[in-house]
Amino acid sequence: MPLLVMKFGGTSVADLDRIRNAAQKVQREVDRGYDVIVIVSAMSGKTNELVGWVEQTSPLFDAREYDAVVSSGENVTAGLMALTLQEMGVPARSWQGWQVPINTTAAHSAARFVDIPRANLDQKFAEGFKVAVIAGFQGLGPDGRITTLGRGGSDTTAVAFAAAFDAERCDIYTDVDGIYTTDPRITSKARKLEKIAFEEMLELASLGAKVLQTRSVELAMRYKVRLRVLSSFEDTDETSGTLVCDEDEIMESKVVNGVAYSRDEAKITLVTVEDRPGISAAIFAPLADAGVNVDMIVQNISEKDYEDHPGSVTDMTFSVPINQVERAKKAMEEAKAAGHIAYDELVVDTEVAKVSVVGIGMRSHAGVAARMFKALADENVNIKVISTSEIKISVLIDRKYMELAVQALHDAFGLETA
Repeated sequence: MPLLVMKFGGTSVADLDRIRNAAQKVQREVDRGYDVIVIVSAMSGKTNELVGWVEQTSPLFDAREYDAVVSSGENVTAGLMALTLQEMGVPARSWQGWQVPINTTAAHSAARFVDIPRANLDQKFAEGFKVAVIAGFQGLGPDGRITTLGRGGSDTTAVAFAAAFDAERCDIYTDVDGIYTTDPRITSKARKLEKIAFEEMLELASLGAKVLQTRSVELAMRYKVRLRVLSSFEDTDETSGTLVCDEDEIMESKVVNGVAYSRDEAKITLVTVEDRPGISAAIFAPLADAGVNVDMIVQNISEKDYEDHPGSVTDMTFSVPINQVERAKKAMEEAKAAGHIAYDELVVDTEVAKVSVVGIGMRSHAGVAARMFKALADENVNIKVISTSEIKISVLIDRKYMELAVQALHDAFGLETA
């Protein structure tokens, strides 16, 4: 039988009524002739509650027991979904991660997939079961302990099953009806996309779009899993939502397909750093060791022969998530104290935001950067840092101008029209 994977997020299974609504969508696919693997998240708010209980019980918690507790939310949802389907006359069975088994690495709360053997589920489908309901976000480590994949891990679970079982498609049901050109809360002109390429979606996800988890898009792109994002709260058919697919499936793409933003950015500048071979490694290795995610990096042109700095010196600027600023400062201060680097001042600006334009059409069109910078200049938005890739241009600006910048760029690239 053809097989579909359907994933329901926390808001889609927030209570028994919503679980019934989700189960009806599953039943519809079964009636169309599909075997279905359903991946479920914990009920909305449940994982946060479980995390809170762990932190109250043991501030310096054992990561293995943390995973045992926080994975239980998905187990509850999986059981309730299977029971609901059974009541509707659909042969269904729930599975926890260890029962499949979903084999992962041993990195508790940040595990990665190793493999998903098919034998157990294939046997149940052969026996006449039509739906396997899998608890998302969890797996089985090499030591036999429960592991979890990190927040948003149920998206990744769904894509992994779609790849392992050669699913026709992986449908991600959520509280939005697809992928938009930008956040509709910022501009009413935002337009839902019918299709978007894996690479574009990966950039948008990594740049702040929260519809899909970044790792799930990486996995989908690697294994060519066609993803469809659609709403749990609307009637849907085969044309609903947004299809995330290979670039070859998109006949013609606009130069820019989306505008993403991230409020939670900070800019750090090391003033008068010695400009010598190895200085970049001396700065960014300690940051990596401290688990700081550095994004945009700018090094100024060297200045020679400062009175207090014979030889060449420069300023090094980089951006980090705002919740990692203290960790980054500590890493730099320790590196300075150890004599690995020297700088006069460490300057932190936490009032910045990152705004990005993304589009596979950039590969074959010139002038995208010029149009972007002119649109921002026309609104008197000053650019602090610029970063580019083959299909993306990102700028760091003052946070107070973020919404204005998103609206201006959306208009400048005509994203309201198909």
